[in-house]
Amino acid sequence: MVREGGFHPFKGRVSRHFGDSLAPDDAYLSYYDVRLTKEDVDTLKNDWLTDNTIAFWEEYLEREELRKYPSSHIVLLRPSMAFMLMQTPDPLTLKDALPNFSRTTHIFLPINDARNVSVAEGGSHWSLLLVSVIDGVAFHYDSLTPSNYNEARLATDKISVLLNRPLRFMNLEDSPQQENSSDCGVYVCIQMRHLLLKRLLSANAREKVSMSMGGKLVDASGGRKEMLKTIEGFRKEGERRRSYEDSRSSSPFAKGKTDSRSPPRIDS
Repeated sequence: MVREGGFHPFKGRVSRHFGDSLAPDDAYLSYYDVRLTKEDVDTLKNDWLTDNTIAFWEEYLEREELRKYPSSHIVLLRPSMAFMLMQTPDPLTLKDALPNFSRTTHIFLPINDARNVSVAEGGSHWSLLLVSVIDGVAFHYDSLTPSNYNEARLATDKISVLLNRPLRFMNLEDSPQQENSSDCGVYVCIQMRHLLLKRLLSANAREKVSMSMGGKLVDASGGRKEMLKTIEGFRKEGERRRSYEDSRSSSPFAKGKTDSRSPPRIDS
């Protein structure tokens, strides 16, 4: 991967105070089950996104969007689990580590072309697989089609075994195509959100929804900025909460308990 330097993406107080002094492996933000490092965040400037950055976006969509629809049964599999699924000869051996798919209607799965299990972040391209369990179809969105065709077909076969039902694979050749070599992960994140919010969650039960992204414009630059803004917002919230808790703990009137409703935390 080529690391391109340049401007610092954040101009706010929190970034100036913390971001410039962090090493690449230092924690930048802890959000529920995801710990973002400075390197993860830096990839959102103009680089190929890490597994962890995509995992954060999925966690964000689950916590901030999917939770508004408690009756939905949509699963967003993380990149690490997708990789394990691809590399395991018998997917049934992973059943205990995977969600229970018995009521699942749709599964989102980031696809990577990494083949060497011993190399972390070893792949070079991301694409998106959306399995409609209720329709028995797997839709593949590849911004450099047909780069991940074989990987997506393999993932479809593995999920078919897990679901114990056949799945028809559809490689959507009209998927929006990236204009450089680094935006594939951003395309995955932006298309995942669009398909989740604008197609699946906004449709009624009787409506037939087109899953094609043909003609849809993906603003990768705007997507990067939005993801950075989201992370910055949680980081600032965590900083405010930490300052509040510090002031509470130092106050002679503190009751001993602090408000822990907010997920973001600052690691220092």
